[in-house]
Amino acid sequence: MSRERVVIMGAAGRDFHDFNVAYRDNPDVEVIAFTATQIPGIAGRRYPPELAGDLYPDGIPIVAEAELERLIREERIDAVVFAYSDVSHEHVMHSASRALAEGADFELLGPARTMIESTKPVVAVCAVRTGSGKSQTTRRVAAILDELGLQPVVVRHPMPYGDLAAQKVQRYAEYADLDRHRTTIEEREEYEPHLDAGHVVYAGVDYGAILRQAEQEADVVLWDGGNNDFSFYRPDLTIVVADPLRAGDELRYHPGETNLRMADVIVINKIDSASEEQLATLRDHVAKVNPGAAVIEARSKLALEGGEIAGKRVVVVEDGPTLTHGGMTYGAGIVAARRFGAEVVDPRPYAVASIRATLDRYPALEPLLPAMGYGDQQIRELEATLNAVPADLVLSATPIDLRRVLTVNKPIVRVRYELDEATGPSLRDLVERAVRRQPVTA
Repeated sequence: MSRERVVIMGAAGRDFHDFNVAYRDNPDVEVIAFTATQIPGIAGRRYPPELAGDLYPDGIPIVAEAELERLIREERIDAVVFAYSDVSHEHVMHSASRALAEGADFELLGPARTMIESTKPVVAVCAVRTGSGKSQTTRRVAAILDELGLQPVVVRHPMPYGDLAAQKVQRYAEYADLDRHRTTIEEREEYEPHLDAGHVVYAGVDYGAILRQAEQEADVVLWDGGNNDFSFYRPDLTIVVADPLRAGDELRYHPGETNLRMADVIVINKIDSASEEQLATLRDHVAKVNPGAAVIEARSKLALEGGEIAGKRVVVVEDGPTLTHGGMTYGAGIVAARRFGAEVVDPRPYAVASIRATLDRYPALEPLLPAMGYGDQQIRELEATLNAVPADLVLSATPIDLRRVLTVNKPIVRVRYELDEATGPSLRDLVERAVRRQPVTA
């Protein structure tokens, strides 16, 4: 019998994971190609033979998603597997229609097939949309595990934008590791805060190999999700962060709705920024689709580090994925500027090259700069843009210290944001019960 011929639609994350766990050693399936979107510079590479396994001695090509129809026709594709996140349900079905119109099946691989079992307790922090407050929630869970006398090791959702074979398993324990692995700004946004707290972070491409290594030094594996994807590991506790500023999206985006329905704990974040109508909508949706979940409501508490901003002209830098994948028009930087009395300078007239292109692509953004930095060239373009803006200082709401990667001609004040529980059961109690393998109830 001939092997089923498959294309995996992805964005250099779940697509590679789904291949590794479901297809790499499967003699009945031949993955012909990955398609790529969302992340610049991914298409045109190959998934290397060192990662692809014995069935793929030449590796697997990665092509632009625009090539999907041609691939299906020319390569006689039997099935298209959709494997990326933070897209609308409508987007998923448009993708399905493209595959079906060419005669191929369309598939989504679920948690039972793709989650890897761990020998250690696993706490997974996921979200309904990018930018909901997942990172601050993960930091809070890590601090709780410290308080319980347990050693958390953070495993971060993949962001493999460089040499895939070299990135099979990446371990970050100190800042020098960030430079050694040539991390992008997006990666640093997720890793640096954990390093600041003294926690080891793993990431990479092969999450089976990553887990086996992380288990050697972890009392608890803490899954730090990306976008609104579900965990690659089978969790003892699934915490899902929901964002009332985008109330309704929790039922409109893939796989965020999956997360909402699977959650043991739902954190409704940003209650200090949302309207009562937004909160009521989100509470109603949570109650309808997952009435058994424990619900915690929380504030995203803001603080300034590095000086005062009242009366200052500031250029705001926000977390990039919150604005691009996440669809927000502003983030914590704009909120802080308004709250603490700063004047926001519009950076658009001064943006250069890919930074200008990003702002043009997202015209609804408020006057701010997303912290784009997917490679050395884009980092330099962000630096040039910041230096050209006539502001008194940079107000940085990205989780990293920009001074580690940029040389800026003006002071930088950072916006720190932490999870501040307001109502509901204690997150500490829920985490403790889960890692002790006790029932978690609301």
